[in-house]
Amino acid sequence: MIDPNDPYEIQIAKQAKIIDALINRAERGHEVGGTAYSLFQSAIALQAEVWEKTKDLEKALDTLGRASSELEIAYQAQERIQRNLADAMVAMEGGFALFSEDRLQVCNSQFRQLLPDVESIIKPGLAFDDYLAAVNASRYLVHEEGEGSKARGRLAVTAQGPSGQRFSSFVMALRNDRWFQISYRQTSSDNMAVLQTEITDLVRENRREKNRLIDQQAHLLQAAFDHMSLGVCTFSSTGELLVRNERFGELLGIPLPLLKKGTRFQRIIEHIERHEILDRTSQDPEISNWFKALLRGETIQQRFRRRDGMSLDMRVHSLPDGGFIVSIMDITAETEAAALLERRVRERTAELTEANRLLQKHAAEQTKIEAALRQAKEVAEAAHTSKTRFLAAASHDLLQPINAAKLYLSTLTETVEQAEAKEVVNRLNRSFNSIETLLQALLDISRLDSSGVEFNVTSFSLGNMLQGLAEDLAPLAAEKGIKLTILPTTRWVTSDQRYLMRCVQNLVVNAIQYTERGRVLVGCRMAEGRLRIEVWDTGIGISDHDQARVFKEFTRGSGGKGTGMGLGLSIVERACRHLDHALKLKSRPGHGTMFSIEVPLAAAEYGGHGESPVAEAPPEGSLDLIVMVVENDADELNAMTRKLENWGASVLAASSTAEALALMQEIGTPPDILLADYQLDDEDTGIDTIRTLRAMAGEEIPAVIISANRERELLLLAREMSFTVLNKPVQLVRLRALIDWQTRGRAA
Repeated sequence: MIDPNDPYEIQIAKQAKIIDALINRAERGHEVGGTAYSLFQSAIALQAEVWEKTKDLEKALDTLGRASSELEIAYQAQERIQRNLADAMVAMEGGFALFSEDRLQVCNSQFRQLLPDVESIIKPGLAFDDYLAAVNASRYLVHEEGEGSKARGRLAVTAQGPSGQRFSSFVMALRNDRWFQISYRQTSSDNMAVLQTEITDLVRENRREKNRLIDQQAHLLQAAFDHMSLGVCTFSSTGELLVRNERFGELLGIPLPLLKKGTRFQRIIEHIERHEILDRTSQDPEISNWFKALLRGETIQQRFRRRDGMSLDMRVHSLPDGGFIVSIMDITAETEAAALLERRVRERTAELTEANRLLQKHAAEQTKIEAALRQAKEVAEAAHTSKTRFLAAASHDLLQPINAAKLYLSTLTETVEQAEAKEVVNRLNRSFNSIETLLQALLDISRLDSSGVEFNVTSFSLGNMLQGLAEDLAPLAAEKGIKLTILPTTRWVTSDQRYLMRCVQNLVVNAIQYTERGRVLVGCRMAEGRLRIEVWDTGIGISDHDQARVFKEFTRGSGGKGTGMGLGLSIVERACRHLDHALKLKSRPGHGTMFSIEVPLAAAEYGGHGESPVAEAPPEGSLDLIVMVVENDADELNAMTRKLENWGASVLAASSTAEALALMQEIGTPPDILLADYQLDDEDTGIDTIRTLRAMAGEEIPAVIISANRERELLLLAREMSFTVLNKPVQLVRLRALIDWQTRGRAA
């Protein structure tokens, strides 16, 4: 029934009402009547309740007394704090005021008395914005011209702090040169504290320090002016002298009374003209109009010469305030140096002109020499071209009879039975082989020395090439009693197959010729991502002196018994240089020699491109085929026909494409294989023969071009048209193997 949270006065009132209700109830019980015992019992119960309520009442009264004491103490503390605050505000040097809910609560006398015309409204309850408006309107504030509105604006501006509280601080100037700083800040309890601090002494001290610094800077500036080698003088916007140094008067010869502050620029100009201080020949006729030009904001630069010979450089620049500054420099030394430099330039120009004349004369002579050299070069190139054409024609014309002779000798070897006659035939074979080797070497050197040499660089199996060399050179090694060993390899390389084979063949032949006993070994090994082909021999070796010259043409090592002309190693060196294959030589005299060629490796393929396939063994038996032979040389045609007939073939001989076509039409069937010379009569070629016969037959007749032409275009054309190129002089073993390989599918 009693809420302990209610004030003590309310709790006491409720307890009194409860007690009265209980007493009234007890009295009504006596009036109703009852037994004495029930009355006594009710009285005892009522007394107990009264005692309990009395205790609660005493406890409540005690609590109320303590609360009253604490409240009295709080009142006393508040009064003491208010007295201390009033004492502190009175003791403060500046004005202080506290605004609560934007209304003035308390302030000190300094705050009220700062502005006499505002003092009357500064009372508790004054709104903060009204206070700011009154301060803005006070006649005791001092505003500079044009700054009144700005000052009032600053008084009304407030800023927001990080927590959203307002704060501001500004300086206010009063009459009699007094200065105050007004600061107000919103406290955490949303009250506004305003503080007025007089800063008159600080402002005056800053003003004195500023004036002192200005004076000091003026003295420093004047000292700098006085110690400058440059004459400097500044003028106001009206042309009156402001600041100058002594050098200015010295350079222009102007007396000191005329250089006092306030002298007009026009007067100084008139003095210079009147006393002819400057040489009239060096004066600008418009010098009297300089002042007008400066008023228009123009920049002036002029050089003068005094009558005593001194050269002056005068520059006049406008200043931002409308004035201008005049600077004068003594440039006598520079002028004399420029004159000396100009004289030297003229002298040097004359020297260069003469040198240029001599150079032009020399250039004319050089042009004549270059023209003569160009003509000589053209003659040499024409001679070289003529030589190349001659060798190309000679390669065909010389190899034609050699090829025919070898064919006849091959037929003669098979038919001659007398021992003495066979010996003669064998000697003839060796002689023709020597002629063929020498001619091939000369042609190779000619091609490698030509500027337009071309290579057919492809990827091929090195093992097949080395196997062919082993078969070709084995008889030469056996004839001399030398053991020739060529180790097999499965590596593929990238190079010109014909030239690489020629290089290795020359190295092996050279090793056999210069080895009297022992062996010649050819093998391959890896060398830093490339393949090194090495040729070892146990021959006489090469001395250090000869190692530097063995690669020159027509050079052979000393002490050797070689039968060649000394061209083999020269061909190897030229070919390796063009193909970018590293060629190395190691040798010990009396122990042997090692030559090596490094070639790039290539990925292995299932089929390679070469000039001709390599047969595992020379085919034997009768050649039961129809062979069409097209050759414009009658002797070679006859020799080739007889050789093929000895092999058992049926030969159709023709000297041109037209004859070959007529023969095929006559027999009514295409030949099993076509052997054609590349270069025929009247611009006819073996290529034309292949195209014509294949077109007439409607099928791809196997074909072989027999030619001394080793150009790349022919090999590319062979690859495109699917025919084989066989070089002259023809090796009969290879020819027979090639015919068998080309016709194997047709025979099946």
